Amino acid sequence: MTKQSRFWMGIALAGAFATPFALPAMAQDASADTVVATVNGTDITLGHMIVLRETLPQQYQALPDDVLFKGILDQLIQQTALEQSVKELSKSDQLALDNNRRGYVSGVALQDVVEGAVSDQALQAAYDARFNGVAPAMEYNAAHILVASEELANSLKAELDGGADFSALAKANSTDKGSGANGGDLGWFGLGMMVKPFEEAVVAAEVGKVAGPVQSDFGWHLILVKESRVAAAPTLDEMRDELAAEIERAAVDSYLKDLTTAADIARPGEGLDPALLRDATLLDK
Repeated sequence: MTKQSRFWMGIALAGAFATPFALPAMAQDASADTVVATVNGTDITLGHMIVLRETLPQQYQALPDDVLFKGILDQLIQQTALEQSVKELSKSDQLALDNNRRGYVSGVALQDVVEGAVSDQALQAAYDARFNGVAPAMEYNAAHILVASEELANSLKAELDGGADFSALAKANSTDKGSGANGGDLGWFGLGMMVKPFEEAVVAAEVGKVAGPVQSDFGWHLILVKESRVAAAPTLDEMRDELAAEIERAAVDSYLKDLTTAADIARPGEGLDPALLRDATLLDK
């Protein structure tokens, strides 16, 4: 819902709450073409009202039917009167209407493509393509102490080798304030979530022994890998939304490619100076 729509709905509903309104009994033969109001001879139909209601956010749709009916009807009447008051649209306004209609109808054209693309079979196939034959990934539970210099890192490493408590040193020395306050604990993470030098050191480290110092763009790390495990692959249900989005994008891309390939398309404007896009004065000509 656009800012303009919210504005109009707010204005209309304010009037709906202020003015008592008795909702008439619904006629048995009512249809989308049933005229609910006329403004200087222009009909507003029940269909117009239903379509507008469907675009409203939930906060408005939850209103009582009588309030919503009057609010929507008032909004459409006011907008119709305002539309009629405009004697001539500017070139910019006319082009904006063209673009808005083109965009809306394009969305209608893609509805069936998107809705028909996602099925249980397509989801399963996409899931299998993503995970079948893929080697199980590892996850690591680690802590680190981050300091600014290699000298300090080596000094702390010596203390750790001598039996000092890793958590206490992390709290006292780590420049990573987020993990430092928790004794350097980073929790569980998978490959690709940490910077490369740090990740490589974690993979090579022996569980329970401090590794490092290891340099990254953030400074010098001492790393304690507490545990490692094979990461369980996400289930199909957990991946459903992501896979559905990928399937929809692929279906739309394929449909658009076929559609534009079959269309007779000429591009006489390709030789124009791209800077003309910024010349809004052309709309005045």
